[in-house]
Amino acid sequence: MVDTSPSQQTASTGEPTSPDEDLRVEPTVALEWAQALEQWGGERAAKPADARGAWLHRAPEHQVLTFYLAARAYDPNLPAPWWLRALAAGSIRSRVDGFAVEDRVAKLLASRPGWVYVPWVAEGDSGFWEYMPSERALTVPGVPTTLFLTHRHTGWLDVIPVHAGETPEPIPVQGPADLRANLARLESLRPA
Repeated sequence: MVDTSPSQQTASTGEPTSPDEDLRVEPTVALEWAQALEQWGGERAAKPADARGAWLHRAPEHQVLTFYLAARAYDPNLPAPWWLRALAAGSIRSRVDGFAVEDRVAKLLASRPGWVYVPWVAEGDSGFWEYMPSERALTVPGVPTTLFLTHRHTGWLDVIPVHAGETPEPIPVQGPADLRANLARLESLRPA
């Protein structure tokens, strides 16, 4: 970053310092990472595959992982999709495996009435699914049952029950097969 503030004068001569002395360079890792996450049109995605337009979705996987690890050294809380965090931790084999989990979940939930894909969460996230009929169980405005992908465990899926007020602890789901087997139960969750 270039310091564009007025030049400092040296104490001994009162003369302005040279432009080279005023130049300050700061790490641009955060800016470069933000550009790597940037997606055009992702907000209109109907499923996770529609939102895979960022550099980190298309670039060679080893470059993405190397850049993420380097950027994370500057900021451990760097925004990143669940599959990249899992890849960095060594708990998933590849980005393609992560995309396969997202696609299996999308295929299952898109075929069920009431599930809606929300393509934005926070910068770098892969979106989430909401079960809209669950809001009928609330007597005040709140949040419907929500399913999101996570790197917290190797089932890769968490469900937060419908709620108003404080967010309940996520319920771990042990992958798409477990989701399919327990979907009716998860759709019938009631507020605590």
